[in-house]
Amino acid sequence: MYRLILLTLCLSACSRLAEVGKSPDFSPLEGSYQHHAMYSTPLPHDIPPATPADASSLWSANRESLFGERRAARRGDILTVVIEIDDKAEMSNTSGRSRAGNDSMGIPSLFGIPERLNEKLPEGASMADAVETRSSSAYQGQGSVSRKEKLTLRVAATVVEELANGVLRIEGQQEVRVNYELRELIVTGYVRPADISRQNEITYDKIAGARISYGGRGQITDVQQPRYGQQIADVLLPF
Repeated sequence: MYRLILLTLCLSACSRLAEVGKSPDFSPLEGSYQHHAMYSTPLPHDIPPATPADASSLWSANRESLFGERRAARRGDILTVVIEIDDKAEMSNTSGRSRAGNDSMGIPSLFGIPERLNEKLPEGASMADAVETRSSSAYQGQGSVSRKEKLTLRVAATVVEELANGVLRIEGQQEVRVNYELRELIVTGYVRPADISRQNEITYDKIAGARISYGGRGQITDVQQPRYGQQIADVLLPF
């Protein structure tokens, strides 16, 4: 067991040592849903039927025409996702509790038994005041939560799947590398074609099952994270 743990730590350390002095690599697009949607052959029902148009008319049903529909509607199309999150939450709780109790019990007379017992008890003791207890407790708690998040981003996403009910599944990924730090933004979810604006944009609040991830990896992120040993100790130690 110890050898297995030691081997795992060694392999993890070797993989990290291989990245020393190097910039983090970009995630490959080959093999992803976006890559498959872009390069796959359109299905027959994906291609709109050709409609004859007058040569002198400005109107044409083609997507490339001046008045054509340019919103994302088929697999492989691209649209822009607008993410503008400005959330703020504040919560404050105060609770208090107090309790006091006083109990006493005595047997002054019971078929003459208490009188007989009093003779055998130490001086000053009496069954008339056999038991007397007092208790008190007090509790007071106070807690507060203050959270504020603001995020403004725009990312291009690809329609990777058309569902039977007309809903589109989208997936977008954006990576920006500055020196030795890589910032990545990932957006996935389901959208209705009717919610896509004429500018071929959709806001994040209209994406069902939205999964938005904004983070990074590189030297700065690595320094900000606690070491593996510390993370394991935080999980295992009960105090």
